[in-house]
Amino acid sequence: MDTATLAQLRAFLAAAEARSFTGAGRRLGTSQAAVSEHVGRLEESLNARLFVRDRSGLVLTAAAHELLPHARTALDAVTAGTESVRSLSSLQGGVSTFGVLRYASYYDLSDLALRFHQRYPAVRIRMVGISSSLVAASLRDGLIEGGLVVLPVDVEGLAVKALARDEVLFASTAREADAGPVSIEELADGPLVLYDAHAGWMDPTRRQLQERALRQGIALQATIEVELAETAARLVSAGAGSSVFARALTTSAAFPANVRLFPFAPPLYDTIALVTRLHAYLSPATFRFARMAEAAILNTFRTRLDDSWRIPY
Repeated sequence: MDTATLAQLRAFLAAAEARSFTGAGRRLGTSQAAVSEHVGRLEESLNARLFVRDRSGLVLTAAAHELLPHARTALDAVTAGTESVRSLSSLQGGVSTFGVLRYASYYDLSDLALRFHQRYPAVRIRMVGISSSLVAASLRDGLIEGGLVVLPVDVEGLAVKALARDEVLFASTAREADAGPVSIEELADGPLVLYDAHAGWMDPTRRQLQERALRQGIALQATIEVELAETAARLVSAGAGSSVFARALTTSAAFPANVRLFPFAPPLYDTIALVTRLHAYLSPATFRFARMAEAAILNTFRTRLDDSWRIPY
């Protein structure tokens, strides 16, 4: 059997994602005929059909589904190796543009820019800490090259790599310590203090809560909205209402000691993901910055006592 070429694997992956050779050609900047030829040669090499056609376009065969993860791994490995070699010379300059979680300090990201600068002092850094929805929008608009977000956000046109999940907890001073998990009905019943007022219901945690509420025919409404989670925590501590916080935010020494924390039923999680533009080339500087950000996130969660942070597949 002949060895599959990188061009054939790229054509195969593009066709699998676009569900058409024409769409794959547009993604790769080549013609439909070139994509079709690459896929045909790959099928000959494998002695297996990878696609069949129906009214909606290309349909992946069992062989294609089997090949898909291996093709992605192979191309990722080549890309990583190429970037590593390029970075030996290219990181003598340039700029890294990257969006981070608003509460980056709770995930060991507060000194990320400093650590990157110490390693690559000639590279300019533009690290933006904004809401997840704005990170995604900034990526699509080409204002930044990559970023970390909490899901769910609008990921159209983006490549998403889920890294870890952080449990979202109900916070209250009025609820008894042994009251058990919290239902969405209880959350909606009492005065509610929410932060990230600018993002509003586009905030990923709020979106998840709203979706749960709508499934039960319940409307969620904030009694008090503020911008900072720390302000919301102080309001909860003072008895102004209840709120929700990712567990990482509650581990801070500044989190009020009198606020009791409860899981939701069923459990609710913020999923932290690395996002880039789909099929876009990352500059060597941002590629390295993204690698450092990913490592920082994973290192933060690996220090926990259980494996609840791991993404279930």
